[in-house]
Amino acid sequence: MKKNLHKILIGIFVLFIIGAQSFYIVMQPEQAIVLQFGDPVRLIQNPGLKLKVPFIQNVIFYDKRLLNLEPPAQEVVLKDKKRLDVDTFSRYKIVEPLTFYKTVKTEYQAQNRLQEIVNSSARNVLATVTLHELLSEKRTEIMKRISEAVKQDASQIGVEVADVRIRRADLPIEVSQAINDRMKTERIREAKGYRADGEKKAQEIRATAEKEATITVANAEKEAQQIKGEGDKVATEIWNNATSVDPDFYAFYRTLEAYRKSFKEDTSVVLAPEGEFFSYFGKSLK
Repeated sequence: MKKNLHKILIGIFVLFIIGAQSFYIVMQPEQAIVLQFGDPVRLIQNPGLKLKVPFIQNVIFYDKRLLNLEPPAQEVVLKDKKRLDVDTFSRYKIVEPLTFYKTVKTEYQAQNRLQEIVNSSARNVLATVTLHELLSEKRTEIMKRISEAVKQDASQIGVEVADVRIRRADLPIEVSQAINDRMKTERIREAKGYRADGEKKAQEIRATAEKEATITVANAEKEAQQIKGEGDKVATEIWNNATSVDPDFYAFYRTLEAYRKSFKEDTSVVLAPEGEFFSYFGKSLK
């Protein structure tokens, strides 16, 4: 009885192992290849529970969704000998699993191969363009050329490349630093030139202003002297006319002017009252 039970348990275990080796599940985002002694015998692209020959056949799975490839930035030399660090981004999917298996076998190896293809295509295309073209409207056309080259080479490993984009194209760090230093030196030199030109113009403006001010003051003084001379001339004519009409009044007026200038506050004068200076004291004009 115990021997029969033991045989039954062994049989159930063997059936379980055979069943586990006979069935496999293909998920919705997957595709599978059935291998027999390492050779592909069947391609499965529909999801569900599938059957295979146990112990003789095995199954490998590949993703059939769009996959991303982000290789590290590489340095490229452009047509005008400019060096750039170019960072690319690609999207691809496995469309021919049998070709994919025969050429690269695993997705890891496929990414390494595809990375080489992308980098090589980018270097070859960018070597035919200048930095000005890469930064202009031709950038879209350049990326299209890179994509077409990558698609053609990637099809040989059963991969379809949806798109290749240049995410970043920068000058190498040492080149950027040298350019920044040169630009800084040029800006400093230009600033010094602008300051020197400004000082020169300021001196010219100041010299012109001082010259114009001197000329203006001289002309004003000249006009003032002319006006004053004309005024003195008129005044002299008036006085001459006045003295010719009444000489005594003129003598009286001049004497009063002398009194006004001589007799100020706290002024003491000692003169004989009968002197000529006081000739109008005690008299009245007629």
